[in-house]
Amino acid sequence: MFPEPPVHSRLTRTRREFVRDACCGFGGLALATLFHEEQVRAGAVNPLTDRPAHRAAKARSVIFLFMAGGPSHIETFDPKPLLNELSGQPRPKEFGDAKYQFIKSGAKLLGTRRKFDHHGRSGLEISDLFPHLATCADDLAVIRSCQGDAVVHSAAQYELLTGRVVPGYPNMGAWMLYGLGAESRSLPGYVVMPDPAGALEGGQPMFMHGFLPAAYQPTMFRPGGQPVLNLNLPAGVSQTQRERTLRLIRDLNQATLPKEDLEFDARINAYDLAFKMQTEAPAVLDVSREPQETLDLYGIGQPRTNDYGRRCLLARRLVENGVRFVTVVAGGGAGNLQWDAHGDIEENHLRKAGETDRPIAGLLMDLKRRGLLDSTLVVWGGEFGRSPEAESGKGRDHHNLGFSMWMAGGGVKGGKVVGATDPIGLRAVEEPHHFRDIHATILHQLGLDQRQLTYPHLGRDERLTFIEGNVIEGIV
Repeated sequence: MFPEPPVHSRLTRTRREFVRDACCGFGGLALATLFHEEQVRAGAVNPLTDRPAHRAAKARSVIFLFMAGGPSHIETFDPKPLLNELSGQPRPKEFGDAKYQFIKSGAKLLGTRRKFDHHGRSGLEISDLFPHLATCADDLAVIRSCQGDAVVHSAAQYELLTGRVVPGYPNMGAWMLYGLGAESRSLPGYVVMPDPAGALEGGQPMFMHGFLPAAYQPTMFRPGGQPVLNLNLPAGVSQTQRERTLRLIRDLNQATLPKEDLEFDARINAYDLAFKMQTEAPAVLDVSREPQETLDLYGIGQPRTNDYGRRCLLARRLVENGVRFVTVVAGGGAGNLQWDAHGDIEENHLRKAGETDRPIAGLLMDLKRRGLLDSTLVVWGGEFGRSPEAESGKGRDHHNLGFSMWMAGGGVKGGKVVGATDPIGLRAVEEPHHFRDIHATILHQLGLDQRQLTYPHLGRDERLTFIEGNVIEGIV
């Protein structure tokens, strides 16, 4: 007789057979856990490791040009002829009501002295505040129907940057870093360049990582010509000596590394990144290496544009070298130093546009000629717009019911306008887009699904878009 063929698999009938049959599986799980713990203690697990997106991405990095204080849509990208006709009159009742911070009842409408013209092949309407940016009209997708929930600076800044009106939630830059990891091992993945004039109402929390692990926190650059201190090795210290010091610090940290201490783990990674930055970042941050023609393009060396131009050029150099998300803030300190034109809309916006117009246009043109605009999503906007009514005679109050932002590059269709406000710019009436739609569109261009990009916090899976946002289909 022939022997019976071997049985390769059979149903498990008893608990004893289950334990016997699954022993290799249990052992494999245990072994994998031990290996993972060893890797953690050896520093081999890096939370910033580059990760694939959820779907095919059109952009790999973002530059957010944050116009802090609230630029007026009426003076920039949303012409309102009727507002000029009604200037000096009370707001007609048919336009409805609006809640403001400082404007009193009975305030009169305020027309604009800005002139709008059609630019580019698309005929995009841009005001004379931005003569340089107007040359890039065919790259811009203007969203004229943006909305937020808050009418005070701090809450509106939190909502724009984190999706919530209260502090403690991750900035969208931290979410991108969490979702995609970092491309560069020698530069931070998420950088914020604040305005040298001072802090904003929302403070540091609006830029931070919130409840995400500390590895996803931003690197805050300093204003001026030395954005990062101590990048060069100290005098008399060789690279070999610095490597030995770093190795000793790493060994001491890992010898007492507690499990699941994300802050401690982030500190170890920060030491490693700091050393790598000392070896490679000085060349990236040294804008003097750029040809004079490029410096002139950004307005570097000119009194009005030098600071913002330098920071925009740094943003380009950073994304060119693998930085995932860069925020370049325009406006800081109190009131009128931001785009916060309560007293005089003309003086404020002429000054702020004069500081930023040439640098921003230079950034777009430089990215484009280097082949980087296709993979870099540039976003421009503030925490709200300005009111159609006058405040103090010739200023405008905060306004969250309808205002403008724009995007360029990163797979966005240029020369487009989506949405509209009513004829006096009071509220969004056509295709309104909340901040959550802006966030959803940024995620979409990076290949991230807002439903999948979640993190467990206090019993729920949190995400950037607390209420689901809609991708702005008209520009993607």
